[in-house]
Amino acid sequence: MTEEIVQDEMIAGKHPVLEALRSGREINKIWIADGAQKTLTQPIVAEAKKFGIVVQFVDKRKLDSLTPGVTHQGVVAQAAAFAYVEVEEILERAKQKDEIPFILLLDEIEDPHNLGSILRTAECTGVHGVIIPKRRSAGLTATVLKTSAGAAEHVPVARVTNLAQTIDKLKEAGVWVAGTDLDAKQDVYKMKFDMPLVVVIGNESKGMGRLIKEKCDFLVKLPMLGQLNSLNASVAAGVLMYEVVRQRRSI
Repeated sequence: MTEEIVQDEMIAGKHPVLEALRSGREINKIWIADGAQKTLTQPIVAEAKKFGIVVQFVDKRKLDSLTPGVTHQGVVAQAAAFAYVEVEEILERAKQKDEIPFILLLDEIEDPHNLGSILRTAECTGVHGVIIPKRRSAGLTATVLKTSAGAAEHVPVARVTNLAQTIDKLKEAGVWVAGTDLDAKQDVYKMKFDMPLVVVIGNESKGMGRLIKEKCDFLVKLPMLGQLNSLNASVAAGVLMYEVVRQRRSI
């Protein structure tokens, strides 16, 4: 495992906290707001009791101060720092499952809500791992964990220094690289995705960087039939992920 960890250790919201507990994540303490609905908190209290985790009922303002700007639903957990994985571990995960590798590479996705949404869809579509750059990119913050609705606990995330070099290593491992680009000639629905694959999603406003685009084996685009020429990054990523799933289920 890489030594880099997320310093923001607060997990907010019922589903993210429950998934953290169920995934075996090390939880130090859980705070629940006084007066929170029992139907909301009972499953969390029950899970915490299994592992001997301290649960404290406090004033809602305490939770507001622990996770400023994040909707916590009256539940906050302090967890052990989140560890990123190595790219090799993502490939090994596919091997252990005896599945064709399916990886996402995010080229400078800056909005933590987009990253959280992408992780949520990645978990639902069986993506083996997500790769993000260390610079100019959202990391695994409390906002990302909350937006992912707990999916970040189940999808390995690798954080790399150089995306271009990472792509080269993936190619050496036999993985094909598909980039998403508005100017691509190939429609995504006319491509085959039945090979070991990494799908590259570009920055919300700039798209993929020039070097990353050049490293791709092929480029694809989503058909745009309306007046706008692009989708939100997380929506576009979701459409692409499910197209890969659709094709692989029909093999």
